[in-house]
Order: sequence, then C-alpha cells, then structure tokens
Amino acid sequence: MTTIAGMRPDVEFSRSSADLPLWAEVISQARCGGSVLDPDDWFPVSPNPETARREADDAIIICMACPVRAQCLELSLRHWDIGQHGVWGGLLPAERAELRRRWPTREGMS
Repeated sequence: MTTIAGMRPDVEFSRSSADLPLWAEVISQARCGGSVLDPDDWFPVSPNPETARREADDAIIICMACPVRAQCLELSLRHWDIGQHGVWGGLLPAERAELRRRWPTREGMS
C-alpha cells in the first residue's frame, strides 16, 4: 500500500482529465509523500472508529499540517473507488463515508 503522494504513476487515478491538475498538486505537495511512517500506518484496520483513530493517529497528525489537505479530501470523495480506503485529508474512511453521503452528487464521481 502507498500513501496518496506515493501513488504509482502507471496507475490511472482519475477518469476525468479535469482532475489531473488537482491530482498533480496533491501528489507533489502532500506531506504524506515525505513521511517516515510505514505505509500501513495510513490504513487503520479496526472497524471501530475510536480504535481506528488511535491506529492512525500519527498519519492524521501529518495530514492536519498538510498544505493540500482540503484538496486531498475532495479527491477522496470524488474518486470513492480509491478514496474509501485509508486516511485522506486527515479523516478516516467512516468519517469520509458520512461526509460523502451529505456531499452533493457531481458529474464524474466514481
């Protein structure tokens, strides 16, 4: 598993070319890319939100100071096929799922 900034360039991340500049910005500026954390630290395994938050505390701390946190969060919501896993924008999967349920439906969301 990799962090968002460590995503492989040979994998297609966006079905919409309109999102390519946003992906490029996040990948180039995300603090997770330079993190010394084990990649597994970005993917809590507990289904219990409180336990998952403890499992991902170090990753969440890095996210909270990230200059592209909001953009990262938006990409996770727009591209749910990959955004439903791990920590994105400082939020856990369950937190983003709740946010996504309230998020307006947009063209190009997967």
